[in-house]
Amino acid sequence: MSAPFEPGAGRISARSIERVRDAADMITVVSKRVDLRRAGTQFSGLCPFHEERSPSFSVNPADKVYHCFGCQAGGDIFRFVAETESVEFPEAVELLAAQFGVELEREGLDPQAEENRRRRARLYEALARAEAYYANYLWDVAASERSRRYLRERGLREEVLRAFGVGMAPANWDSLLVRGQRASYSVDELHAAGLIQKGGQGGFYDRFRSRILFPIRDHRGRTLGFGARGLSPDARPKYINSPEGELYHKSSTLYGIDLARGPITRAGSAVVVEGYTDVLALHQAGIDQAVAVMGTAITPEQLKMLRRYCDRVVLALDADRAGREAMLRARRVAGSEGLKLRVAAMPVGTDPAEMLATGGADRFRELVEQAEDLSVFHIRSILAESELESAEGRDAALGETVPVLAGMGETISRDEMLREVASRLDADPGFVARLVKERAVGGALTPRSGPLEAAAPEPSGRPIRSPRPRREHAFLAMCVAEPGEGELGLGAVESGWFSDPLAGRAALWLRDHLEAPDQGHPADDPPLASLLERLVKAAEQRPVESGAIEVSRLKIEQAFLEDRLVEVGRSDDTVTLIELQRRRAAITERLAGRGTVAG
Repeated sequence: MSAPFEPGAGRISARSIERVRDAADMITVVSKRVDLRRAGTQFSGLCPFHEERSPSFSVNPADKVYHCFGCQAGGDIFRFVAETESVEFPEAVELLAAQFGVELEREGLDPQAEENRRRRARLYEALARAEAYYANYLWDVAASERSRRYLRERGLREEVLRAFGVGMAPANWDSLLVRGQRASYSVDELHAAGLIQKGGQGGFYDRFRSRILFPIRDHRGRTLGFGARGLSPDARPKYINSPEGELYHKSSTLYGIDLARGPITRAGSAVVVEGYTDVLALHQAGIDQAVAVMGTAITPEQLKMLRRYCDRVVLALDADRAGREAMLRARRVAGSEGLKLRVAAMPVGTDPAEMLATGGADRFRELVEQAEDLSVFHIRSILAESELESAEGRDAALGETVPVLAGMGETISRDEMLREVASRLDADPGFVARLVKERAVGGALTPRSGPLEAAAPEPSGRPIRSPRPRREHAFLAMCVAEPGEGELGLGAVESGWFSDPLAGRAALWLRDHLEAPDQGHPADDPPLASLLERLVKAAEQRPVESGAIEVSRLKIEQAFLEDRLVEVGRSDDTVTLIELQRRRAAITERLAGRGTVAG
Protein backbone atom coordinates (compact mmCIF):
# COMPACT_ATOMS: atom_id res chain seq x y z
CA MET A 1 0.00 0.00 0.00
CA SER A 2 1.39 3.40 -0.95
CA ALA A 3 1.22 6.36 1.39
CA PRO A 4 -0.01 9.61 -0.10
CA PHE A 5 1.90 12.81 0.46
CA GLU A 6 0.67 14.94 3.33
CA PRO A 7 0.72 18.69 2.62
CA GLY A 8 4.16 19.96 3.61
CA ALA A 9 4.93 16.88 5.66
CA GLY A 10 6.39 14.41 3.16
CA ARG A 11 5.49 10.80 2.51
CA ILE A 12 5.19 8.28 5.34
CA SER A 13 7.59 5.50 4.44
CA ALA A 14 6.23 2.06 3.50
CA ARG A 15 8.41 0.56 6.25
CA SER A 16 6.75 2.79 8.84
CA ILE A 17 3.30 1.79 7.65
CA GLU A 18 4.13 -1.88 8.07
CA ARG A 19 5.58 -1.23 11.53
CA VAL A 20 2.37 0.51 12.55
CA ARG A 21 0.31 -2.38 11.14
CA ASP A 22 2.40 -4.90 13.11
CA ALA A 23 2.23 -2.92 16.36
CA ALA A 24 -1.47 -2.02 16.29
CA ASP A 25 -3.94 -4.34 18.00
CA MET A 26 -7.08 -4.70 15.90
CA ILE A 27 -9.35 -5.65 18.79
CA THR A 28 -8.20 -2.69 20.91
CA VAL A 29 -8.87 -0.31 18.02
CA VAL A 30 -12.27 -1.69 17.02
CA SER A 31 -13.46 -2.06 20.62
CA LYS A 32 -13.44 1.72 20.95
CA ARG A 33 -16.41 1.71 18.56
CA VAL A 34 -17.96 -1.75 18.81
CA ASP A 35 -18.81 -4.15 21.66
CA LEU A 36 -17.13 -7.31 20.40
CA ARG A 37 -17.73 -10.93 21.33
CA ARG A 38 -15.40 -13.79 20.47
CA ALA A 39 -16.68 -16.35 17.98
CA GLY A 40 -13.89 -18.88 17.52
CA THR A 41 -10.91 -17.12 15.96
CA GLN A 42 -13.12 -14.17 14.93
CA PHE A 43 -14.92 -11.43 16.83
CA SER A 44 -18.37 -10.06 16.04
CA GLY A 45 -20.60 -7.16 17.00
CA LEU A 46 -23.10 -4.59 15.74
CA CYS A 47 -21.81 -2.76 12.68
CA PRO A 48 -20.73 0.84 13.37
CA PHE A 49 -21.50 1.83 9.78
CA HIS A 50 -25.23 1.07 9.64
CA GLU A 51 -28.16 0.45 11.98
CA GLU A 52 -28.75 -3.23 12.82
CA ARG A 53 -30.16 -5.35 15.61
CA SER A 54 -28.35 -8.63 14.94
CA PRO A 55 -24.54 -8.66 14.72
CA SER A 56 -23.24 -8.94 11.17
CA PHE A 57 -19.91 -7.18 11.71
CA SER A 58 -16.92 -9.51 11.84
CA VAL A 59 -13.30 -8.80 12.82
CA ASN A 60 -10.29 -10.98 12.03
CA PRO A 61 -7.63 -10.00 14.62
CA ALA A 62 -4.86 -12.02 12.99
CA ASP A 63 -5.15 -10.44 9.55
CA LYS A 64 -6.35 -7.14 11.06
CA VAL A 65 -9.32 -6.78 8.72
CA TYR A 66 -13.07 -6.34 9.18
CA HIS A 67 -16.18 -7.05 7.14
CA CYS A 68 -19.88 -6.39 7.55
CA PHE A 69 -22.17 -8.94 5.90
CA GLY A 70 -25.05 -6.47 6.15
CA CYS A 71 -23.75 -3.28 4.48
CA GLN A 72 -20.63 -4.81 2.88
CA ALA A 73 -18.29 -2.36 4.60
CA GLY A 74 -14.81 -3.77 4.96
CA GLY A 75 -11.09 -3.14 4.93
CA ASP A 76 -7.96 -3.18 7.03
CA ILE A 77 -7.12 -1.48 10.31
CA PHE A 78 -6.12 1.76 8.58
CA ARG A 79 -9.41 2.00 6.71
CA PHE A 80 -11.36 1.32 9.90
CA VAL A 81 -9.67 4.25 11.64
CA ALA A 82 -10.06 6.49 8.59
CA GLU A 83 -13.79 5.69 8.30
CA THR A 84 -14.68 5.91 11.98
CA GLU A 85 -12.56 8.98 12.70
CA SER A 86 -13.41 10.79 9.44
CA VAL A 87 -9.75 11.26 8.50
CA GLU A 88 -7.60 10.56 5.47
CA PHE A 89 -5.18 7.61 5.24
CA PRO A 90 -2.01 9.49 6.39
CA GLU A 91 -3.76 10.77 9.48
CA ALA A 92 -5.10 7.30 10.26
CA VAL A 93 -1.50 6.03 10.17
CA GLU A 94 -0.42 8.87 12.47
CA LEU A 95 -3.23 8.19 14.94
CA LEU A 96 -2.34 4.51 15.17
CA ALA A 97 1.37 5.31 15.40
CA ALA A 98 0.74 7.65 18.32
CA GLN A 99 -1.54 5.13 20.04
CA PHE A 100 0.92 2.23 19.77
CA GLY A 101 4.19 4.14 20.14
CA VAL A 102 5.62 3.84 16.65
CA GLU A 103 7.92 6.60 15.40
CA LEU A 104 7.18 7.40 11.78
CA GLU A 105 9.81 7.86 9.09
CA ARG A 106 9.07 10.27 6.26
CA GLU A 107 10.43 10.55 2.77
CA GLY A 108 10.70 13.53 0.45
CA LEU A 109 10.94 16.17 3.17
CA ASP A 110 12.83 19.34 2.38
CA PRO A 111 14.94 20.68 5.28
CA GLN A 112 12.64 23.64 6.00
CA ALA A 113 9.54 21.45 6.10
CA GLU A 114 11.29 19.05 8.45
CA GLU A 115 12.34 21.91 10.71
CA ASN A 116 8.76 23.24 10.80
CA ARG A 117 7.42 19.78 11.63
CA ARG A 118 9.88 19.36 14.48
CA ARG A 119 9.09 22.81 15.86
CA ARG A 120 5.36 22.11 15.86
CA ALA A 121 6.01 18.79 17.56
CA ARG A 122 7.95 20.62 20.29
CA LEU A 123 5.07 23.07 20.80
CA TYR A 124 2.56 20.22 21.07
CA GLU A 125 4.81 18.54 23.64
CA ALA A 126 5.14 21.74 25.68
CA LEU A 127 1.37 22.20 25.72
CA ALA A 128 0.77 18.56 26.69
CA ARG A 129 3.23 18.91 29.59
CA ALA A 130 1.51 22.13 30.67
CA GLU A 131 -1.88 20.41 30.59
CA ALA A 132 -0.59 17.61 32.83
CA TYR A 133 1.01 20.13 35.22
CA TYR A 134 -2.17 22.18 35.55
CA ALA A 135 -4.30 19.05 36.05
CA ASN A 136 -2.01 17.80 38.82
CA TYR A 137 -2.13 21.21 40.49
CA LEU A 138 -5.94 21.13 40.49
CA TRP A 139 -6.29 17.66 42.00
CA ASP A 140 -3.21 17.25 44.18
CA VAL A 141 -2.58 20.65 45.75
CA ALA A 142 -4.44 21.99 48.80
CA ALA A 143 -4.39 25.54 47.41
CA SER A 144 -6.78 24.42 44.64
CA GLU A 145 -9.60 23.46 47.02
CA ARG A 146 -11.51 26.62 46.15
CA SER A 147 -11.39 25.69 42.46
CA ARG A 148 -12.49 22.12 43.17
CA ARG A 149 -15.38 23.45 45.24
CA TYR A 150 -16.44 25.85 42.48
CA LEU A 151 -16.51 23.00 39.94
CA ARG A 152 -18.50 20.78 42.33
CA GLU A 153 -20.99 23.58 42.86
CA ARG A 154 -21.42 23.77 39.08
CA GLY A 155 -22.49 20.12 39.26
CA LEU A 156 -19.40 18.82 37.46
CA ARG A 157 -18.00 15.49 38.61
CA GLU A 158 -14.34 14.52 38.77
CA GLU A 159 -14.70 11.89 36.05
CA VAL A 160 -15.74 14.35 33.33
CA LEU A 161 -13.28 17.01 34.54
CA ARG A 162 -10.39 14.56 34.25
CA ALA A 163 -11.57 13.35 30.83
CA PHE A 164 -11.38 16.93 29.53
CA GLY A 165 -8.08 17.59 31.33
CA VAL A 166 -9.39 20.52 33.39
CA GLY A 167 -6.66 22.03 35.55
CA MET A 168 -5.66 24.98 37.69
CA ALA A 169 -2.88 27.53 37.25
CA PRO A 170 -1.03 28.55 40.43
CA ALA A 171 -0.82 32.16 41.49
CA ASN A 172 2.95 32.41 40.98
CA TRP A 173 4.14 34.60 38.13
CA ASP A 174 6.70 32.16 36.76
CA SER A 175 5.77 28.61 37.80
CA LEU A 176 5.33 27.30 34.28
CA LEU A 177 8.14 29.40 32.87
CA VAL A 178 10.63 27.87 35.32
CA ARG A 179 9.32 24.32 34.84
CA GLY A 180 9.35 24.69 31.07
CA GLN A 181 12.94 25.88 30.98
CA ARG A 182 14.00 23.05 33.31
CA ALA A 183 12.40 20.65 30.79
CA SER A 184 14.67 22.17 28.08
CA TYR A 185 12.03 24.30 26.35
CA SER A 186 13.28 27.70 25.26
CA VAL A 187 11.56 30.97 26.10
CA ASP A 188 10.75 31.30 22.40
CA GLU A 189 9.01 27.90 22.35
CA LEU A 190 7.00 28.61 25.51
CA HIS A 191 5.98 31.98 24.11
CA ALA A 192 5.02 30.50 20.73
CA ALA A 193 2.88 27.92 22.55
CA GLY A 194 1.02 30.76 24.30
CA LEU A 195 2.10 29.64 27.78
CA ILE A 196 4.06 32.77 28.71
CA GLN A 197 3.88 36.41 27.65
CA LYS A 198 6.22 39.36 27.53
CA GLY A 199 6.06 41.98 30.24
CA GLY A 200 6.33 45.72 29.91
CA GLN A 201 9.92 45.69 31.17
CA GLY A 202 10.99 43.11 28.61
CA GLY A 203 10.87 39.97 30.78
CA PHE A 204 8.47 37.04 30.49
CA TYR A 205 5.89 35.63 32.90
CA ASP A 206 3.16 32.96 32.94
CA ARG A 207 0.11 33.86 30.90
CA PHE A 208 -2.28 31.94 33.18
CA ARG A 209 -2.32 32.55 36.92
CA SER A 210 -4.96 31.75 39.55
CA ARG A 211 -7.38 30.50 36.92
CA ILE A 212 -9.21 27.26 36.16
CA LEU A 213 -7.88 25.97 32.85
CA PHE A 214 -9.81 24.17 30.12
CA PRO A 215 -7.46 22.55 27.57
CA ILE A 216 -8.50 23.26 23.99
CA ARG A 217 -7.69 20.28 21.79
CA ASP A 218 -7.91 19.51 18.11
CA HIS A 219 -9.86 16.57 16.68
CA ARG A 220 -6.87 14.29 17.31
CA GLY A 221 -6.71 15.19 21.00
CA ARG A 222 -3.59 17.35 20.72
CA THR A 223 -3.62 20.35 23.05
CA LEU A 224 -3.58 23.64 21.12
CA GLY A 225 -4.09 26.08 23.96
CA PHE A 226 -6.24 26.85 26.99
CA GLY A 227 -9.32 28.72 28.03
CA ALA A 228 -8.95 30.15 31.53
CA ARG A 229 -11.63 31.27 33.97
CA GLY A 230 -10.84 33.64 36.79
CA LEU A 231 -12.30 32.84 40.20
CA SER A 232 -11.95 36.12 42.07
CA PRO A 233 -14.75 38.68 41.62
CA ASP A 234 -12.24 41.26 40.34
CA ALA A 235 -10.76 38.95 37.67
CA ARG A 236 -10.78 40.90 34.40
CA PRO A 237 -11.67 39.57 31.98
CA LYS A 238 -13.52 36.60 33.46
CA TYR A 239 -12.29 34.37 30.63
CA ILE A 240 -9.08 34.58 28.64
CA ASN A 241 -7.85 32.26 25.90
CA SER A 242 -4.44 31.36 24.58
CA PRO A 243 -3.39 33.91 21.97
CA GLU A 244 -3.65 33.14 18.27
CA GLY A 245 -0.41 31.49 17.22
CA GLU A 246 1.26 28.74 15.27
CA LEU A 247 -1.08 26.05 16.60
CA TYR A 248 -4.14 27.77 18.06
CA HIS A 249 -6.66 29.49 15.82
CA LYS A 250 -9.91 30.21 17.59
CA SER A 251 -12.07 30.45 14.47
CA SER A 252 -11.10 26.94 13.35
CA THR A 253 -11.32 25.23 16.75
CA LEU A 254 -14.26 23.63 18.53
CA TYR A 255 -13.96 22.88 22.23
CA GLY A 256 -14.57 19.20 22.91
CA ILE A 257 -14.29 18.02 19.30
CA ASP A 258 -11.72 15.37 20.26
CA LEU A 259 -14.20 13.56 22.53
CA ALA A 260 -17.34 14.47 20.59
CA ARG A 261 -16.41 13.54 17.03
CA GLY A 262 -17.13 9.82 17.52
CA PRO A 263 -20.57 10.40 19.06
CA ILE A 264 -21.29 13.06 16.40
CA THR A 265 -20.48 10.58 13.65
CA ARG A 266 -22.68 7.90 15.19
CA ALA A 267 -25.58 10.30 15.83
CA GLY A 268 -25.24 12.07 12.47
CA SER A 269 -25.66 15.39 14.28
CA ALA A 270 -23.80 17.81 16.53
CA VAL A 271 -24.98 20.11 19.31
CA VAL A 272 -23.16 23.45 19.43
CA VAL A 273 -23.12 25.47 22.65
CA GLU A 274 -21.17 28.50 23.85
CA GLY A 275 -19.02 27.60 26.82
CA TYR A 276 -16.63 25.07 28.29
CA THR A 277 -18.83 24.13 31.24
CA ASP A 278 -21.82 23.69 28.92
CA VAL A 279 -19.88 21.00 27.03
CA LEU A 280 -18.75 19.32 30.26
CA ALA A 281 -22.27 19.27 31.69
CA LEU A 282 -23.76 17.86 28.50
CA HIS A 283 -21.16 15.09 28.17
CA GLN A 284 -21.69 14.25 31.83
CA ALA A 285 -25.42 13.91 31.11
CA GLY A 286 -24.76 11.56 28.19
CA ILE A 287 -25.25 14.19 25.47
CA ASP A 288 -21.76 13.56 24.19
CA GLN A 289 -22.08 15.05 20.69
CA ALA A 290 -21.76 18.54 22.20
CA VAL A 291 -19.01 21.01 21.25
CA ALA A 292 -18.54 24.70 21.98
CA VAL A 293 -17.64 27.80 19.97
CA MET A 294 -16.18 29.35 23.15
CA GLY A 295 -18.37 32.42 23.34
CA THR A 296 -18.14 33.56 19.72
CA ALA A 297 -20.35 33.27 16.68
CA ILE A 298 -19.97 30.00 14.80
CA THR A 299 -17.53 30.36 11.91
CA PRO A 300 -17.33 28.88 8.40
CA GLU A 301 -14.22 26.92 9.42
CA GLN A 302 -16.06 25.35 12.35
CA LEU A 303 -19.01 24.41 10.15
CA LYS A 304 -16.69 22.78 7.62
CA MET A 305 -15.08 20.80 10.43
CA LEU A 306 -18.46 19.53 11.62
CA ARG A 307 -19.42 18.58 8.07
CA ARG A 308 -16.69 15.93 8.18
CA TYR A 309 -18.70 14.08 10.82
CA CYS A 310 -22.40 14.88 10.31
CA ASP A 311 -25.02 16.61 8.18
CA ARG A 312 -27.14 18.19 10.95
CA VAL A 313 -26.08 20.83 13.46
CA VAL A 314 -28.27 22.03 16.31
CA LEU A 315 -27.30 25.44 17.69
CA ALA A 316 -28.03 25.86 21.39
CA LEU A 317 -26.50 29.32 21.50
CA ASP A 318 -27.57 32.68 22.87
CA ALA A 319 -30.81 33.36 21.03
CA ASP A 320 -30.98 37.11 21.53
CA ARG A 321 -31.12 39.26 18.42
CA ALA A 322 -27.34 39.48 18.01
CA GLY A 323 -27.00 35.75 18.52
CA ARG A 324 -29.65 34.95 15.94
CA GLU A 325 -28.06 37.26 13.41
CA ALA A 326 -24.75 35.49 13.94
CA MET A 327 -26.47 32.19 13.22
CA LEU A 328 -28.02 33.58 10.06
CA ARG A 329 -24.62 34.70 8.83
CA ALA A 330 -23.50 31.09 9.12
CA ARG A 331 -26.49 29.78 7.16
CA ARG A 332 -25.05 30.43 3.71
CA VAL A 333 -21.85 28.55 4.52
CA ALA A 334 -23.82 25.68 6.03
CA GLY A 335 -25.94 25.44 2.90
CA SER A 336 -22.88 25.29 0.67
CA GLU A 337 -21.49 22.49 2.84
CA GLY A 338 -24.72 20.49 2.79
CA LEU A 339 -25.36 21.07 6.50
CA LYS A 340 -28.82 21.40 8.00
CA LEU A 341 -28.81 24.11 10.68
CA ARG A 342 -31.41 23.93 13.45
CA VAL A 343 -31.92 26.03 16.59
CA ALA A 344 -32.83 24.73 20.03
CA ALA A 345 -34.96 27.41 21.69
CA MET A 346 -33.12 27.84 24.98
CA PRO A 347 -34.99 29.73 27.73
CA VAL A 348 -33.86 33.35 27.88
CA GLY A 349 -30.97 33.82 30.28
CA THR A 350 -30.36 30.08 30.77
CA ASP A 351 -27.37 28.19 29.46
CA PRO A 352 -27.19 24.38 29.09
CA ALA A 353 -24.98 23.93 32.15
CA GLU A 354 -27.50 25.78 34.33
CA MET A 355 -30.39 23.81 32.88
CA LEU A 356 -28.68 20.48 33.54
CA ALA A 357 -27.61 21.51 37.05
CA THR A 358 -31.28 21.80 37.99
CA GLY A 359 -32.21 18.41 36.56
CA GLY A 360 -33.12 19.59 33.09
CA ALA A 361 -31.31 16.97 30.99
CA ASP A 362 -34.54 15.57 29.57
CA ARG A 363 -35.81 19.06 28.85
CA PHE A 364 -32.61 19.87 26.97
CA ARG A 365 -32.94 16.68 24.92
CA GLU A 366 -36.50 17.73 24.04
CA LEU A 367 -35.29 21.14 22.89
CA VAL A 368 -32.67 19.49 20.68
CA GLU A 369 -35.22 17.04 19.23
CA GLN A 370 -37.68 19.89 18.60
CA ALA A 371 -35.05 22.24 17.17
CA GLU A 372 -36.52 24.47 14.48
CA ASP A 373 -35.19 25.49 11.10
CA LEU A 374 -32.97 28.51 11.63
CA SER A 375 -35.01 30.90 9.49
CA VAL A 376 -38.32 29.78 11.03
CA PHE A 377 -36.91 30.27 14.50
CA HIS A 378 -35.63 33.73 13.68
CA ILE A 379 -38.88 34.90 12.09
CA ARG A 380 -40.96 33.69 15.04
CA SER A 381 -38.55 35.37 17.45
CA ILE A 382 -38.87 38.67 15.55
CA LEU A 383 -42.66 38.45 15.72
CA ALA A 384 -42.57 37.59 19.43
CA GLU A 385 -40.33 40.57 20.19
CA SER A 386 -42.10 43.11 17.99
CA GLU A 387 -44.77 45.58 18.98
CA LEU A 388 -47.65 44.48 16.75
CA GLU A 389 -50.41 46.68 18.16
CA SER A 390 -49.57 49.63 15.93
CA ALA A 391 -49.16 49.93 12.17
CA GLU A 392 -45.66 51.32 12.71
CA GLY A 393 -44.65 48.30 14.79
CA ARG A 394 -46.05 45.90 12.21
CA ASP A 395 -44.18 47.75 9.47
CA ALA A 396 -40.94 47.35 11.41
CA ALA A 397 -41.58 43.63 11.90
CA LEU A 398 -42.35 43.28 8.20
CA GLY A 399 -39.08 44.98 7.35
CA GLU A 400 -37.16 42.47 9.48
CA THR A 401 -38.94 39.32 8.34
CA VAL A 402 -38.99 39.90 4.56
CA PRO A 403 -35.23 39.39 4.00
CA VAL A 404 -35.28 36.23 6.10
CA LEU A 405 -38.23 34.87 4.11
CA ALA A 406 -36.45 35.72 0.87
CA GLY A 407 -33.39 33.84 2.03
CA MET A 408 -35.38 30.64 2.53
CA GLY A 409 -35.74 30.06 -1.22
CA GLU A 410 -38.89 28.79 -2.90
CA THR A 411 -39.87 26.10 -0.41
CA ILE A 412 -43.01 24.88 1.30
CA SER A 413 -41.55 26.10 4.60
CA ARG A 414 -41.26 29.63 3.22
CA ASP A 415 -44.82 29.53 1.91
CA GLU A 416 -46.09 28.45 5.32
CA MET A 417 -44.06 31.10 7.13
CA LEU A 418 -45.15 33.77 4.67
CA ARG A 419 -48.77 33.05 5.53
CA GLU A 420 -47.94 33.02 9.24
CA VAL A 421 -46.21 36.41 8.98
CA ALA A 422 -49.12 37.89 7.02
CA SER A 423 -51.59 36.59 9.60
CA ARG A 424 -49.63 37.93 12.59
CA LEU A 425 -49.17 41.32 10.94
CA ASP A 426 -52.77 41.49 9.73
CA ALA A 427 -51.42 42.02 6.20
CA ASP A 428 -52.49 40.82 2.76
CA PRO A 429 -50.49 37.62 2.00
CA GLY A 430 -50.15 38.76 -1.61
CA PHE A 431 -48.53 42.00 -0.50
CA VAL A 432 -46.02 40.15 1.70
CA ALA A 433 -45.35 37.63 -1.10
CA ARG A 434 -44.60 40.45 -3.54
CA LEU A 435 -42.10 42.05 -1.16
CA VAL A 436 -40.42 38.69 -0.61
CA LYS A 437 -40.24 38.02 -4.34
CA GLU A 438 -38.71 41.43 -5.05
CA ARG A 439 -36.22 40.95 -2.24
CA ALA A 440 -35.25 37.53 -3.57
CA VAL A 441 -34.67 38.98 -7.06
CA GLY A 442 -32.58 41.80 -5.60
CA GLY A 443 -30.59 39.41 -3.44
CA ALA A 444 -31.86 37.80 -0.25
CA LEU A 445 -29.40 38.96 2.38
CA THR A 446 -28.81 38.22 6.02
CA PRO A 447 -27.51 40.51 8.77
CA ARG A 448 -24.11 42.06 8.16
CA SER A 449 -24.41 40.59 4.72
CA GLY A 450 -27.57 42.63 4.43
CA PRO A 451 -30.13 44.23 6.74
CA LEU A 452 -32.83 42.41 8.55
CA GLU A 453 -34.28 45.83 9.22
CA ALA A 454 -35.36 46.77 5.71
CA ALA A 455 -38.10 45.45 3.51
CA ALA A 456 -37.29 45.66 -0.17
CA PRO A 457 -38.17 49.09 -1.61
CA GLU A 458 -41.08 48.96 -4.02
CA PRO A 459 -40.67 50.02 -7.65
CA SER A 460 -42.67 53.13 -6.85
CA GLY A 461 -39.78 54.33 -4.71
CA ARG A 462 -41.58 53.65 -1.44
CA PRO A 463 -39.02 54.38 1.29
CA ILE A 464 -37.38 51.70 3.38
CA ARG A 465 -39.05 51.68 6.77
CA SER A 466 -36.25 50.70 9.16
CA PRO A 467 -33.93 53.46 10.42
CA ARG A 468 -30.50 52.06 9.68
CA PRO A 469 -30.77 51.16 5.97
CA ARG A 470 -32.96 54.23 5.45
CA ARG A 471 -30.16 56.39 6.89
CA GLU A 472 -27.61 54.68 4.64
CA HIS A 473 -29.67 55.32 1.51
CA ALA A 474 -30.31 58.93 2.59
CA PHE A 475 -26.56 59.44 3.02
CA LEU A 476 -25.93 58.22 -0.52
CA ALA A 477 -28.69 60.42 -1.91
CA MET A 478 -27.17 63.47 -0.18
CA CYS A 479 -23.77 62.62 -1.66
CA VAL A 480 -25.39 62.57 -5.12
CA ALA A 481 -27.14 65.87 -4.44
CA GLU A 482 -23.94 67.60 -3.29
CA PRO A 483 -21.06 65.98 -5.24
CA GLY A 484 -18.37 68.21 -3.71
CA GLU A 485 -19.13 67.37 -0.11
CA GLY A 486 -20.33 63.91 -1.18
CA GLU A 487 -16.92 63.01 -2.57
CA LEU A 488 -15.37 63.71 0.84
CA GLY A 489 -18.10 61.76 2.63
CA LEU A 490 -17.79 58.73 0.38
CA GLY A 491 -14.02 58.79 0.70
CA ALA A 492 -14.35 58.55 4.48
CA VAL A 493 -16.65 55.50 4.62
CA GLU A 494 -15.90 51.81 4.13
CA SER A 495 -18.31 49.54 2.30
CA GLY A 496 -18.27 47.14 5.25
CA TRP A 497 -19.88 49.78 7.47
CA PHE A 498 -23.21 49.46 5.67
CA SER A 499 -25.81 47.07 7.03
CA ASP A 500 -27.20 46.85 3.48
CA PRO A 501 -24.58 45.37 1.12
CA LEU A 502 -26.44 46.91 -1.83
CA ALA A 503 -25.82 50.33 -0.27
CA GLY A 504 -22.18 49.34 0.20
CA ARG A 505 -21.87 48.47 -3.49
CA ALA A 506 -23.55 51.74 -4.39
CA ALA A 507 -21.07 53.66 -2.23
CA LEU A 508 -18.15 52.05 -4.05
CA TRP A 509 -19.71 52.91 -7.43
CA LEU A 510 -20.51 56.50 -6.47
CA ARG A 511 -16.95 57.28 -5.41
CA ASP A 512 -15.94 57.33 -9.08
CA HIS A 513 -19.24 58.28 -10.72
CA LEU A 514 -20.78 61.15 -8.75
CA GLU A 515 -21.04 63.32 -11.86
CA ALA A 516 -23.35 60.79 -13.58
CA PRO A 517 -24.22 58.19 -10.94
CA ASP A 518 -26.98 56.39 -12.85
CA GLN A 519 -25.08 56.04 -16.13
CA GLY A 520 -22.69 53.31 -17.23
CA HIS A 521 -23.46 51.10 -14.25
CA PRO A 522 -22.69 47.35 -14.50
CA ALA A 523 -25.29 45.65 -16.68
CA ASP A 524 -25.02 42.44 -14.64
CA ASP A 525 -26.19 44.11 -11.41
CA PRO A 526 -29.87 45.12 -11.85
CA PRO A 527 -30.43 45.79 -8.10
CA LEU A 528 -27.56 48.29 -8.12
CA ALA A 529 -28.94 50.00 -11.24
CA SER A 530 -32.38 50.28 -9.62
CA LEU A 531 -30.96 51.75 -6.42
CA LEU A 532 -28.83 54.28 -8.29
CA GLU A 533 -31.90 55.48 -10.21
CA ARG A 534 -33.82 55.92 -6.96
CA LEU A 535 -30.93 57.78 -5.36
CA VAL A 536 -30.80 60.24 -8.27
CA LYS A 537 -34.54 60.89 -7.99
CA ALA A 538 -34.27 61.35 -4.22
CA ALA A 539 -31.34 63.76 -4.67
CA GLU A 540 -33.47 65.93 -6.97
CA GLN A 541 -36.33 66.12 -4.48
CA ARG A 542 -34.63 67.26 -1.27
CA PRO A 543 -32.15 70.01 -0.35
CA VAL A 544 -29.10 69.08 1.73
CA GLU A 545 -28.45 71.07 4.88
CA SER A 546 -24.90 72.13 5.65
CA GLY A 547 -23.02 69.42 7.55
CA ALA A 548 -25.78 66.81 7.06
CA ILE A 549 -23.57 64.49 5.01
CA GLU A 550 -20.90 64.37 7.71
CA VAL A 551 -23.48 63.77 10.46
CA SER A 552 -25.03 60.94 8.44
CA ARG A 553 -21.60 59.43 7.78
CA LEU A 554 -20.74 59.53 11.49
CA LYS A 555 -23.99 57.78 12.38
CA ILE A 556 -23.28 55.03 9.84
CA GLU A 557 -19.86 54.46 11.38
CA GLN A 558 -21.36 54.61 14.86
CA ALA A 559 -23.87 51.85 14.03
CA PHE A 560 -21.12 49.71 12.54
CA LEU A 561 -19.01 50.13 15.70
CA GLU A 562 -21.96 49.14 17.88
CA ASP A 563 -22.23 45.89 15.90
CA ARG A 564 -18.51 45.24 16.21
CA LEU A 565 -18.57 45.92 19.95
CA VAL A 566 -21.27 43.29 20.42
CA GLU A 567 -19.29 40.81 18.35
CA VAL A 568 -15.90 41.46 19.95
CA GLY A 569 -17.48 41.64 23.40
CA ARG A 570 -18.19 37.92 23.11
CA SER A 571 -14.47 37.21 22.76
CA ASP A 572 -11.45 37.97 24.93
CA ASP A 573 -9.88 40.40 22.47
CA THR A 574 -9.54 43.28 24.92
CA VAL A 575 -7.15 45.23 22.69
CA THR A 576 -9.70 45.42 19.86
CA LEU A 577 -12.51 46.08 22.33
CA ILE A 578 -10.71 49.09 23.82
CA GLU A 579 -9.90 50.47 20.38
CA LEU A 580 -13.54 50.14 19.27
CA GLN A 581 -14.74 51.84 22.46
CA ARG A 582 -12.27 54.67 21.84
CA ARG A 583 -13.54 55.16 18.28
CA ARG A 584 -17.17 55.11 19.44
CA ALA A 585 -16.49 57.67 22.15
CA ALA A 586 -14.79 59.96 19.64
CA ILE A 587 -17.77 59.76 17.27
CA THR A 588 -20.24 60.35 20.08
CA GLU A 589 -18.27 63.45 21.09
CA ARG A 590 -18.23 64.75 17.51
CA LEU A 591 -21.97 64.24 17.13
CA ALA A 592 -22.61 65.96 20.45
CA GLY A 593 -20.44 68.86 19.31
CA ARG A 594 -22.74 69.26 16.33
CA GLY A 595 -25.76 69.31 18.58
CA THR A 596 -26.84 65.90 17.32
CA VAL A 597 -28.19 63.12 19.50
CA ALA A 598 -26.05 60.02 18.98
CA GLY A 599 -27.78 56.92 17.66
